[in-house]
Amino acid sequence: MPSKKVSCLTATNLVVANMIGTGVFTSLGFQVASIRSDTALIALWAIGGIVSLCGALCYAELAATLRRSGGEYRFLASIYHPSIGMIAGWISATVGFAAPIALAAMAFGSYLQAVVPGVPPVALSLLLVWIVTAVHLAGVRTGATFQNSSTLIKLVLILVLIIAGLLIWPGQPLHFSATPEDVRELLSGPFAVSLVYVMYAYSGWNAAAYITEEVVEPEKNVPRALAVGTVIVTVIYLVLNYVFLHTTPKATLAGQLQVGMLAGQAIFGPWGARIVSILIGFGLVATVGAMGWIGPRVTKAIADDLPRLQWLQRSTRNGTPIAATLLQLAIVTALILSATFETVLVYIQFTLLLSSFLTVLGLIVLRIRRPELPRPYRVWGYPITPLVFLAATLHMIVYTVREKPLESLCGTLTACFGLVVYFVCRAPGGKPDPVPLAGAEFRRDAKPDRT
Repeated sequence: MPSKKVSCLTATNLVVANMIGTGVFTSLGFQVASIRSDTALIALWAIGGIVSLCGALCYAELAATLRRSGGEYRFLASIYHPSIGMIAGWISATVGFAAPIALAAMAFGSYLQAVVPGVPPVALSLLLVWIVTAVHLAGVRTGATFQNSSTLIKLVLILVLIIAGLLIWPGQPLHFSATPEDVRELLSGPFAVSLVYVMYAYSGWNAAAYITEEVVEPEKNVPRALAVGTVIVTVIYLVLNYVFLHTTPKATLAGQLQVGMLAGQAIFGPWGARIVSILIGFGLVATVGAMGWIGPRVTKAIADDLPRLQWLQRSTRNGTPIAATLLQLAIVTALILSATFETVLVYIQFTLLLSSFLTVLGLIVLRIRRPELPRPYRVWGYPITPLVFLAATLHMIVYTVREKPLESLCGTLTACFGLVVYFVCRAPGGKPDPVPLAGAEFRRDAKPDRT
């Protein structure tokens, strides 16, 4: 029988694929419009990578300690209370993954019009989502093979773009220094605002924590996957943004959304925009695949704890949560057809930030409350590492509340509805459903799936 476990390589690929979406190909134009310093522009992406790595290392300790799939849902339920976990789980199970999948699929449809101009983008979007869902329903091993292959293709395409860009010489004049003007840019309001959007481009660094129970030797391999995947993406983002600045005039980039296509024109000539459109489009296949794999695991984790949602526990013989996967497919399809999901994304940003903040804060809480728990992996640099992440995340929460109060309120109300679901669907009797601090023991003799 094929193994239901996946290797560290697959878990790492899941992190990489989940992180690299459209953000890195679109953010720089808005940053260039308000920040002139080359040092500050590259520092944005370096700081984003450092903060993300701090978060990944914190999640790594929690995943190695608790060792159960479900991400923030499991972590918050175990550390604080099942109802708190349900807030994060509800957001993830409904729109937390479905909306980004729909967004990536619609972007895929738009980019692929360059290849098949006669086909409506919506049709291409739906076709991608349905095919990826079918692949994941075929089983964990099939999904792992697909994820590894699509991520490899994505990385190769990005590598081609980077190498071609670096071969452009002399390119645009860039100056990296630490002048007083550069320091002022680093401390400016526009820099702080830009960092918020850079962090959104880095989102997904916690991907492997959602499938902990499907990874062989999770106490070792989940921390490795989270850390290595985040470092790989940080390096890619730094080099890719350098290439964008090196090949394309800032005046051309300023205020533009299609940074990748503008850079493609500068690198490859008149056909460059079409080439990069194809590159980004096929790269989004891995993104849809990664999020399509993770989302149903969160839904199933919730169903495992709430008796009245047990119908969502149904899985195939290969270990795929079929009911949760089909529910996610239905939500994604509806979002693509309605084209209103972008509003939902704005609503949930505040709650997603709050979930990650509470999760990393929970690392400190768990260290204090339960110092005796076995911790196969301990976060490097504690307590500085979690404090760096908490400070950066708190900055983004405050910014979101100040700049988008209505959206923050709607996100909070959406999260509160998760509490309603919890109290309606939990076991009868009025007592909280217990969520153990340590999950089921994992077989030490389990062999990794090498796909």
